Amino acid sequence: MMTRSHASFKPTLVALALLLAACSKSNDDAPPQAPAQAQKAPAPAQGAAGSVATPATGSGVELPSFVNLVKQQGPGVVNISAVRLSRNQGNAAALPEGHPLREFFRRFGGQPDAGEAPAGSLGSGFIISQDGYVLTNAHVISETDEVTVKLTSKREYKAKVIGADPYTDVALLKIDATGLPVVTIGDPGRLEPGEWVAAIGAPFGFDNSVTVGVVSAKGRMLPNGSYVPFIQTDVAVNPGNSGGPLFSTRGEVVGINSQIYSQTGGYMGISFAIPIDIAIGISDQLRATGRVSRGRIGVQLQELTYDIATSLGLKEAKGALVAAIQNGGPADRAGIRPGDVITSLNGQPVQTTADLARLIGGTKPGSTVNAELWSRGATKTTTIKVDELRG
Repeated sequence: MMTRSHASFKPTLVALALLLAACSKSNDDAPPQAPAQAQKAPAPAQGAAGSVATPATGSGVELPSFVNLVKQQGPGVVNISAVRLSRNQGNAAALPEGHPLREFFRRFGGQPDAGEAPAGSLGSGFIISQDGYVLTNAHVISETDEVTVKLTSKREYKAKVIGADPYTDVALLKIDATGLPVVTIGDPGRLEPGEWVAAIGAPFGFDNSVTVGVVSAKGRMLPNGSYVPFIQTDVAVNPGNSGGPLFSTRGEVVGINSQIYSQTGGYMGISFAIPIDIAIGISDQLRATGRVSRGRIGVQLQELTYDIATSLGLKEAKGALVAAIQNGGPADRAGIRPGDVITSLNGQPVQTTADLARLIGGTKPGSTVNAELWSRGATKTTTIKVDELRG
């Protein structure tokens, strides 16, 4: 998701020939485009090294078994269907039988009758509190008239949309139920590339499907302006997996499956998940106010390559390179100029543009932050009063 033109972060990224498809399923099979602290599930039976995914042997190579994880955490995963009323243009029903336009409407998605007709999307989600709060993707329930949550017990509930944040693609739902099974929330900071992970969701409508893989990378900043440092995995994620949980071998949710790299609309080995700590923070705001307030400092960022870093006198390509400044914006008032590299914020290191976007976006508007930057061959410090991102 690219931020709007007036937003502070609209990164200028190296050209990247990726087709990023949201992994929800539409009615025409087109490629997809908090709550109180999550309740802790009953302590799982521990395997090796405290892992719920216990080693499976037989060929001399130890591989994790996710059987216990699925049994313990699977009931907290839900299937989400969202319905919207589409309003047709014109009156196709008035066309006589055999008219070529009737066949056109039939083959290319038009409705044979005028008026309103249902259109839907299918996704996944997971329960984070026993009193019915559910996390999913914002794109799963976007512009819908009715949302239904289906549990593994086959019970179905009409859900209320508490709020949705398109910038992070996180949405919070509420169903009228108590004593529900909940997932265990984990710490994505503990994840390491190469570590096994599992996804549970409803690809193509096949609910509670389990797929496994490894963490490919962390902190991926995608070329769509998102504030999210994504977790990249090779877990099979397909249309319908959107909004479903990504589990670590410890049986904890570490992310929300959100996007895939695809040239076909289906799985091609690269998928992206929203870190769960970011999602929980967003859901807390949605539950409290129904909206998300995030900071901005009025800069346009660019990837800091090694060549650019050395040309600026830096030894390493670490930091957020400022490509442009909004006139009169927070960064401009703080004395930051194009070509400066922001290296830390309130003592927290900024190694990439994703780091800066996350830190500023999570800062309360109106507050002041201390920034360290590399400017004109020297280290400088400044204070920035953060504005609110609107829109």
